[in-house]
Amino acid sequence: MSGVARYLAPTALPAALAALADPRGATVLAGGTDLMPQTQAHRVTFKPTLLNLRHIAALRGVTLNADHLVLGALTTVTDLLNDRQVARHAPLLVEAAQHFASPQIRNAATLGGNLCNASPAGDLLPPLLALDAEIGMSALDAEGAVIERWLAVADFFSGPGRTQRGVSELVTAVRVPLSAPALLTRFFKSGTRPALDISTIAIALAAQRDAQGRLHGVRLALGAVAPTPVRARGAETLLEGQVLDDALALQAAQCAADEITPIDDLRASAWYRKELVRNMTQRMLSDVAHA
Repeated sequence: MSGVARYLAPTALPAALAALADPRGATVLAGGTDLMPQTQAHRVTFKPTLLNLRHIAALRGVTLNADHLVLGALTTVTDLLNDRQVARHAPLLVEAAQHFASPQIRNAATLGGNLCNASPAGDLLPPLLALDAEIGMSALDAEGAVIERWLAVADFFSGPGRTQRGVSELVTAVRVPLSAPALLTRFFKSGTRPALDISTIAIALAAQRDAQGRLHGVRLALGAVAPTPVRARGAETLLEGQVLDDALALQAAQCAADEITPIDDLRASAWYRKELVRNMTQRMLSDVAHA
């Protein structure tokens, strides 16, 4: 850990925020599953202070209030898999967590870390986008009091590895609006080994279906197809208020493929990603149509 002159492991949020506000800078450690490989590959350089958040109990756990499911930033992927409230109110997150790396990584990887890493292929990002989640960030004001702000997931990412989090802010929580029990959700991830590999593409769908079979509140979120996770808004518009059938599924899937701007990289070509999005979105929507 070349460059680290001080190690801090606070047990309270204000102490962690004070360390971040230090002009010398601090490197934040939560699960370390992204940080450590990035530093070893020299993509990230340690700052003078290494700030370990793992002992701040207030940043871990799942709570329920009148309007939201609230997930602490230190909540691990394994926590998401095992929590009954997440399974009841945000099953889309559970489905994504089932495709997240290996059990060893799930035990360490945190929700906040996956968000702050801001990879376009982050597994939890499309589900949170489809669920209209918000990200809570905290900092200290001029008097040393903790202040908090909330930002929609859709507005949090500014590019690969870049977010709207300020240098003196910590992501502290994620809140997901409570939805009706009839919410339809689907998740798909493609990779050579879907649970262990970085996503070639990821698709998350959330929608309500009324008694007449019409879809409402349609959210179709895509990962690894643009500099940030994106919603296929044209496809959503096609589906909104409609009764889903195979013909509409095909039309919406083609629209989704036409909206994205993937790149060629070691995992797949741009052409292949577009084909995957078209084919798998069609399959996902057809499955919903016949459910």
